[in-house]
Amino acid sequence: MIPEWLRRVASVSPTDPHGLNPILNRRAPRDARVRQASVLVLFGGSPEADPMARGGLPADADVLLTQRAATLRQHSGQVAFPGGAADPEDYGAIHTALREAEEETGLDPSGIRPLAVLPELFIPPSGFDVTPVVAYWETPSPVGVVDPKEATRVVRVSLHELLDPDNRFQVRHRLGYQGPAFQVDGMLVWGFTAGVLAGLFAVSGWEIEWDHHDVRDLDVVLAELETGVVES
Repeated sequence: MIPEWLRRVASVSPTDPHGLNPILNRRAPRDARVRQASVLVLFGGSPEADPMARGGLPADADVLLTQRAATLRQHSGQVAFPGGAADPEDYGAIHTALREAEEETGLDPSGIRPLAVLPELFIPPSGFDVTPVVAYWETPSPVGVVDPKEATRVVRVSLHELLDPDNRFQVRHRLGYQGPAFQVDGMLVWGFTAGVLAGLFAVSGWEIEWDHHDVRDLDVVLAELETGVVES
């Protein structure tokens, strides 16, 4: 049974009501050579909705994220959903997402209920067509870094912290990209992961109005996180 507080993210496609989320519109060019991949957008928390909270969001609601190792060739240091490339033996996007998440975080896939398979989103730097699989963690299991060469952190991030307007803004990359971002638990969530989360939050019923005009330089924000010194 799908928890009531997750029904909208399980049944309504992510949206971009303010025109600030280019990730949701990324499709592979017709002549592009793409590789298939899947990520697991794994929500945890009480199955019971909180009648006093926006959208019924429980106090303990969270999402599982990883931070990629700084030594990786692509997307090094970025915060991401667990997931990865499809293997020939996989039998669909859900299998890929669960297998990769187990390999990366050590979670037990038997405790996870898949809720929705979202449309593929293209990631130009790596050439992947990525399918986000939205799921609910019915029976949570211990998680952690399995291979330090792949990830430096595996963390369950509070949805209330992600939704806090003080933790939301846009980032602008020096090469022209601009899109949603979240700063939580000493991490910057931006790019593909932030785009998927922002699209789901927009339809969730949980969202709190935030300052869409707060645009920050990506390199500056990352430097502030690394040094702990905030530019005035």
